Amino acid sequence: MDKVKQRSDNEMKWSTLSTEQLINRPWLKARRDTVQLPNGKVYDEYYILSYPTWINVVAETEDGELILERQYRHGLGVVSTEICAGVVEEGETPLQAAQRELEEETGYTGGEWEEIMIVSANPSIMDNLCHCFYARNVKKTNNQKLDDTEDIEVFLRSKEEVKEMLLRGEFIQSMMVAPLWKYFTIKD
Repeated sequence: MDKVKQRSDNEMKWSTLSTEQLINRPWLKARRDTVQLPNGKVYDEYYILSYPTWINVVAETEDGELILERQYRHGLGVVSTEICAGVVEEGETPLQAAQRELEEETGYTGGEWEEIMIVSANPSIMDNLCHCFYARNVKKTNNQKLDDTEDIEVFLRSKEEVKEMLLRGEFIQSMMVAPLWKYFTIKD
């Protein structure tokens, strides 16, 4: 069978001919690009959503339990089971943001931290990344410090229970499913 020559990244890249900013808010920016594909076709309505860099944390307590959260998610109108997540603030590294968010949302601090993956929610229309961390041996040291729109219920589950929850499809947020599966891949 003949092998097809792979094109280089540059040969596949689109050209942006013009950009119009549609929304410019602190947590969301939206623009309409006019783009030209390598085959010469021009599309004048390609929309890009810009969000800040995100983080999430698979956090394990000193007793080996995983920290989970439940909160209402208005986009789908559901209460969602999740891991700690948030936004990297200006001047923070992703690790600093992850440690801050874990403390604010759950009251847990300390431990040993490692970045386990970087993912994109949708590279087709979104230009940000999510840094996923694993924190082990964290301990409860503070109370929650929630933002005005946050109403987060924190609870602990054993690793076995969380894996079963994954298998049953109880986590619907893909940006949290990916690092949880990664955690079980590297920790099993």
